[in-house]
Amino acid sequence: MRDYLLTLCVTAAVTYLLTGPVRKFAIATGAMPEIRARDVHREPTPRLGGIAMFFGLCTGLLVADNLQNLNGVFEQSNEPRALLSGAALIWLIGVLDDKFELDALIKLGAQMISAGVMVAQGLTILWLPIPGVGVVSLTSGQGTLLTVALVVVTINAVNFVDGLDGLAAGMVCIAAAAFFLYAYRLWYGYTIEAAAPATLFTAILMGMCLGFLPHNMHPARIFMGDSGSMLIGLILAASAISITGQVDPDALKIFEGSTRQATHAALPVFIPLVLPLTIIAIPMADLILAIVRRTWKGQSPFAADRGHLHHRLLEIGHSHSRAVLIMYFWSALIAFGTLAYSVHSASMWIVLGITVLSGIGLVLLLLPRFTPRAPRWAQSVVPPRYRRRKPAPVPEAAASGDADEDPMASEERVPVPAGLHGATAIGNRGRFTDRRKAGTPS
Repeated sequence: MRDYLLTLCVTAAVTYLLTGPVRKFAIATGAMPEIRARDVHREPTPRLGGIAMFFGLCTGLLVADNLQNLNGVFEQSNEPRALLSGAALIWLIGVLDDKFELDALIKLGAQMISAGVMVAQGLTILWLPIPGVGVVSLTSGQGTLLTVALVVVTINAVNFVDGLDGLAAGMVCIAAAAFFLYAYRLWYGYTIEAAAPATLFTAILMGMCLGFLPHNMHPARIFMGDSGSMLIGLILAASAISITGQVDPDALKIFEGSTRQATHAALPVFIPLVLPLTIIAIPMADLILAIVRRTWKGQSPFAADRGHLHHRLLEIGHSHSRAVLIMYFWSALIAFGTLAYSVHSASMWIVLGITVLSGIGLVLLLLPRFTPRAPRWAQSVVPPRYRRRKPAPVPEAAASGDADEDPMASEERVPVPAGLHGATAIGNRGRFTDRRKAGTPS
């Protein structure tokens, strides 16, 4: 565990330190998309955050290769090399898309090719566990199709959920944390060495997301772009493929006893297939609702609008940060609830806890304007947002009515447009022009 934590911390540190220079590089090269009508942010923000995340991945793999307890993963398996090959290809396509806006079919083809590169190097699904039947071996064609489908669906699910600052990186980090606990349990608890690559992949994935999040939380200073969202989606899918395709379910001795007992015992084996769905559950629900909504209005199902889930959370009164935290909550509930149920599937306390937490989540959705306030005796120890606000003092001149009216006071403040290469993203993030007249002293 110490080596995994060291790899995670080094990956997070490298990603965090490189994101600042990458941001300046993105501004200098003009990798800043124009603000669209459906966008939430109101200032041009640079992309290409995936560059820092990719170098974090490379550093994490390099560190793990030089650690005594983890270098066996590279000696006994070709999966790390397969992951790096597929990740490099999908990352390169993502960088080009962040700069030049590639066609959707080109990106889809690149996703399939990246999955094919991993399959060619051995990172593929070889069998599927079925309760009551046992292990069903897949042919080469079946395994390839299933692997490519899982990679493409996971990549696009992560890309689809990337709509608010810090949302995609946080949700993937939550799913990766649950996946890491599951894979580490197989590797350490059951002494299954085939689970070691997936454990390493998820530890590095958590480091990449944690290192990027400080720069991406609201208000975001940089976006990960497709170079980052497709990269972390591929790593999440590769982790699921590694365990599902390489770990022999017979090593767990789960298909023994009655059919009922075998069905309950097989739950841990299906977790690698279920956990990636935790990142897909919310986007898929949003996608289905979007298709129904647009079709009902007589629009194309692919027409863009502001009716997505994160847009609705903002419209009903939630702040940007609170909307992201609510979606974090539901992702954690699904991921860790599924993980807990796989460990103790017969415990009713798990089901009861999930039900109670679901009720708490619904209450949070229905209280968008609720802001807790600390009591007066705790005002000095809580953050400013939870303190009671004092009424602003009224100036004497304004109260007496003798002050001259400011001719600029009644004018509407106009947002500052982006300068050359997004100049407003370099310095202070002020959104409005200076209200002083030209020639007046500062």
